[in-house]
Amino acid sequence: MRRLWLIDAGYIHANNLALLGSQRRIDYLRLRELIEHELGALWRGYFLNSAQDEPNEGRDRFHNWLQTAVPHGPNLIVKLYGLKSERVRSAWCADCGTKVDLRCPQGDGRHRLFNQRQMGVDVGLASLALIHRERYDSLVLSSGDGDLLDAVEHLSEAGKRIELAVFSTGVATDLQARSDRVLWLDDHLPALTGEDGAAGPPTAPGG
Repeated sequence: MRRLWLIDAGYIHANNLALLGSQRRIDYLRLRELIEHELGALWRGYFLNSAQDEPNEGRDRFHNWLQTAVPHGPNLIVKLYGLKSERVRSAWCADCGTKVDLRCPQGDGRHRLFNQRQMGVDVGLASLALIHRERYDSLVLSSGDGDLLDAVEHLSEAGKRIELAVFSTGVATDLQARSDRVLWLDDHLPALTGEDGAAGPPTAPGG
């Protein structure tokens, strides 16, 4: 069975921070090894992320390592998208449902606040899944984005197997309901960070 693995790097990073903090990192070579052990061999993998246009030597080293062939790297094709800046003046509190005005503590109300969000990653994931649909049997998604539902539903109805390699938080239930199998990454955090003591791949440079 040929498997296509698509990764939303923002999704992995957000869960990494929430579960492990900023000092411990999920290793993408270990992640590939886990998926191939639990689900089966991967035909091809894509790493999709949004990034600033400014040069960043550490980020570039990390992306180069991601594209390095196994066993020295996870052998992923890296596709980068831009970030979109949006003006923000207020936000909703998820706990009490109140709209809260946002102010910079140093600006006396005069500073303009912006938020940056990734642009194009969800479209890129769906496009790759559809472009390669004749070349794989199973789609492995490391993303929780409900915007992928239409593409996933189309592929499932066309006979493709849908497998998720995701965390238990931040993944749309609509995707879970349409999957043939879910690999919960939360259950394997020591193996993904190397804290299980097992021999594994080298630490990702600059990651």
